[in-house]
Amino acid sequence: MKRLAIALPLALALTACAGGGSGPANPDQSADQSAASSPASSPASSPTSSAPATDDDQRKQVPQAQLDQQLRDAAWANDVAEARRLVRRGADVNAQDETQQSAYLIATSEGYLELLRLTLRNGARINDKDSWNGTGLIRAAERGHGLIVGELLQAGISRNHVNRIGYQAIHEAVWLGKDTATYATTVRALVAGGVELDRVSSSAGLTPLQMARSCGYDRLERILETVTTAKPPANPDAALLRAAESGDPDAVAVALRAGADLETRDGNRRTALLLASTFDHVEVARLLVAMGADPDALDDRHDTPWLVTGVTGSVAMLEALLPANPDLTIVNRYGGLSPIPAGERGHVDYIRRVAKTDVDLDHVNNLGWTSMLEAIILGDGSADYVEIVRLLLAAGADPSIADKDGVTPLQHARQRGYGAIVDLLSS
Repeated sequence: MKRLAIALPLALALTACAGGGSGPANPDQSADQSAASSPASSPASSPTSSAPATDDDQRKQVPQAQLDQQLRDAAWANDVAEARRLVRRGADVNAQDETQQSAYLIATSEGYLELLRLTLRNGARINDKDSWNGTGLIRAAERGHGLIVGELLQAGISRNHVNRIGYQAIHEAVWLGKDTATYATTVRALVAGGVELDRVSSSAGLTPLQMARSCGYDRLERILETVTTAKPPANPDAALLRAAESGDPDAVAVALRAGADLETRDGNRRTALLLASTFDHVEVARLLVAMGADPDALDDRHDTPWLVTGVTGSVAMLEALLPANPDLTIVNRYGGLSPIPAGERGHVDYIRRVAKTDVDLDHVNNLGWTSMLEAIILGDGSADYVEIVRLLLAAGADPSIADKDGVTPLQHARQRGYGAIVDLLSS
């Protein structure tokens, strides 16, 4: 079945506060709208997935319309590999169906970041409109997709376009959103990107701040009250660094709105994102990542925002940084990757999560130690370190890699009397 556009009755748009003040438990999870969803929403029926093409199929001449429909089907399914293949064959990321849905617009409303990046690399018309004369920015804002909002703002999308029911992106993020961390990041990204904050919606007759107040959205009201009354800082770069270090995401948004350089450095060459990572200010990091901050920016100690997570053990920060595609091969001043300090410090949850990335768990640092060796040599053999060794083994780490003196993890565990680890390494 093909996806059909939903017609949103104007009355529903006017009553709004669709989120009802509750949102998803996971701040990174896309916010599904209720039956009273906005024009960006799509019906529950799923598209028919196109079967993987064989080599013979590749050589056949497929009509353009069919290629484009296959691409839209792949987009609804968030099948990026299939979408990439279809684009290579000539599918058009801007081709719209009878409901004015395209692969590009689908990516914006559904929150599919990698798919969006694929469409942008392949000629997406950034200001294309849907059947409600809404841009991708409006669609993404309504759903609370802060990362999508940031990506679109970086790409130069029209920030203040008004759709045919009188809403800008900032209006939809509040009036049709929820009072959650997800929407807080979305609103802050819009603020940082320079959208208008004081325009009255022609349909609701309210500014974004008045909308938040009317809906009883305390979190969004506080953000909008702060950013609309704050004076632009005299030194936006310094203000950005201060806000990142102190953990004030609203002040970060104000500094960026005032023109702060996202990659400005302090006296130790730390960027705002590195400061946020160091002090585990996750809301700040989410905003900075949405706006395109570099997760690989090195300071004078050869730390990056990503490398610091191995020291702090913050899984929430790790998750916040992953959408920025950090380089997992950059080493710290000891020649180590993030699992090595995490192993030393006994960060069990971090090891469990980072083991699911593409990071090299067998990497050897300048001391000649892997994450497993550090967990044994510098650990205390307690339950946390036993669990780290178990997790590393389960993830495929090599227990035979010895240190510079040729001593293996098993031999180190035996020397220290760590019986539980010896049992794991002996089985």
